[in-house]
Amino acid sequence: MIHVSNLSVLFGGDPLFNQINFRLTKGDRVGLIGKNGAGKSTLLKILSGEISDYEGDMSYPKGTKIGILKQDIDFDEGCTVLDEAYKAFEEIKTLEKQINSINHSLQTRVDYESESYQDLIINLTELQQQLQLLGGYSYQGTAERVLKGLGFKESDFEKLTNEFSGGWRMRIELAKLLLQNNDIMLLDEPTNHLDIESIIWLEKFLQSYPGCVVIVSHDEMFLDEVTNRTIEISLGRIYDYPKPFSEFKLLRHEIREQQLAAQKNQQKEIEQTEKLIEKFRAKASKASMAQSLIKKLDKVERIEVDKEDNAQMNVHFEISRQPGKVVYHSESISKSFGNNKVLSDVSFEIERSDKIAFVGQNGQGKSTLAKILVSELDFEGDLKIGHNVEIGYFAQNQAEYLDLNKTVLDTMIDAADAKSRPKVRDILGSFLFRGDDVDKFVKVLSGGERNRLALAKLLLSPFNVLIMDEPTNHLDMQSKDVLKRALNNYDGTLIVVSHDRKFLQGLANTVYEFRNGNVKEFLGDIDAYLEEREFEDMRAVESDEELKPKKNESKPANNRSFKEQKKLKSLTNQLSKVESKINKLERTIEEMDSQLANDPELASNTDFFSEYEATKEELDKLMRKWEEIELEFDQV
Repeated sequence: MIHVSNLSVLFGGDPLFNQINFRLTKGDRVGLIGKNGAGKSTLLKILSGEISDYEGDMSYPKGTKIGILKQDIDFDEGCTVLDEAYKAFEEIKTLEKQINSINHSLQTRVDYESESYQDLIINLTELQQQLQLLGGYSYQGTAERVLKGLGFKESDFEKLTNEFSGGWRMRIELAKLLLQNNDIMLLDEPTNHLDIESIIWLEKFLQSYPGCVVIVSHDEMFLDEVTNRTIEISLGRIYDYPKPFSEFKLLRHEIREQQLAAQKNQQKEIEQTEKLIEKFRAKASKASMAQSLIKKLDKVERIEVDKEDNAQMNVHFEISRQPGKVVYHSESISKSFGNNKVLSDVSFEIERSDKIAFVGQNGQGKSTLAKILVSELDFEGDLKIGHNVEIGYFAQNQAEYLDLNKTVLDTMIDAADAKSRPKVRDILGSFLFRGDDVDKFVKVLSGGERNRLALAKLLLSPFNVLIMDEPTNHLDMQSKDVLKRALNNYDGTLIVVSHDRKFLQGLANTVYEFRNGNVKEFLGDIDAYLEEREFEDMRAVESDEELKPKKNESKPANNRSFKEQKKLKSLTNQLSKVESKINKLERTIEEMDSQLANDPELASNTDFFSEYEATKEELDKLMRKWEEIELEFDQV
């Protein structure tokens, strides 16, 4: 379908791609992966014809239809959802107009025997046949099925598109693309604004799609379900294998290990040959042999090992100051949007250093409660914010608040105060905006780069309570891991809205489940919550199915008294804090052991040895403390 040959693109004087080659054929479902800023979105725009400033060749058969879903869309206002979806059927709509015009002429004319009247009937028949071939008699039902699959209700169909948020408008744009019957579909982060029901529907749709699909996504499970081929962009090169993401990742690792081993063996042979050359060169009788070996060595094709892009963010969230023990206390919070009651009589208490995950279907109130906690929404009920609480908030659409016409550096400087302004370049550097990168305009950044910039802005103001709504949207897999490590090391209170189980594992010690207007608290991490609920994964959490009772269970799963629950929560928090300190001390001791191994004389350094012994004693105390808390936890 598409043949790309020696494609090169320069960005700011540096090569984004350097003579890459690949072919896309019918039936390919390609996962296009790579770090933020690697050029994934740019490559999609080149394939779609939107960008023509490149070197190399790209060819495809005449009449090939290519459709693209971009991260940024321009939306016409004033249309209903259904009318906007019908725009996917331009050819059908044109035929309908022609047929209606002919029918009108036939109804008003009386020259039934004339040649022109007969020609109209012939034209009408031909147009009706074309309409039938294009599915013109069923397109309305098809459009409604796709809209429902992407989460729209029938009551939404006649609403104006400007009544919907950016995420829902993106769904409309996705629906239009799926309805267009293109030969090639290019999808840039299609799952970012979808709930799990819509993601599962989209997976099934793409699995049976007869054309070619190229998908940019950081959703590993989605890629594994849909793709049969993976292309990774890294440091200007591509790595292309007919495997879904997880298999591709293993294969890439195995190939690199093989390359390293082969390179090591080749280097040994080269060194042995060079020794022989030096030995023979000194003897006149062996001079010709030395020259022969030199020529042989010059012809050796040196084995190269695939380079890895190991650059990563360096994120650290400092706590501003110590808040009071209780951070939030709520009584009977309720929130409605028109007739839709999202939250109903929700009560809870969040304490200092709690790590909480908000989980549940889209539309169940997770983001709504997050906005209530940061005073962005009015509500019914009572909410008390604790002493000295300073809140940092990362909204789900945080990147949308960035000014596209500002540079990265200006964005940060304008958001900084006198105290944080001197640290702007250091903060940007830790988020991989270095050198000339800071002079880029926001409008040319990828979705992941904009997310990184929004995270960098967050660090300009101090906080001790951090609320993050889907912080991993658009972030590449490596950046997700870095962010997770930073949040694990954060000593303040953390509330995270996410549907990413891998990201939540080991991050939260309490789970708030949102369902049917209610919020239920579960002590323990996300794995413990899923086990208690008997869910296989987060997809089950976010499905429409009602929660099933636990097997062989005749009483409620959680029949503890309020006092016991409070005690358990307190012990869970204590365990989390002690484990965090133990991990830090163990890392410190490992570093000191390494220093001793490299410099044995340190053992005679009194200051070093005293610090070393004190650290080990502190670790022993914490281990005993951990055992005491664990014992008390088991007793409760």
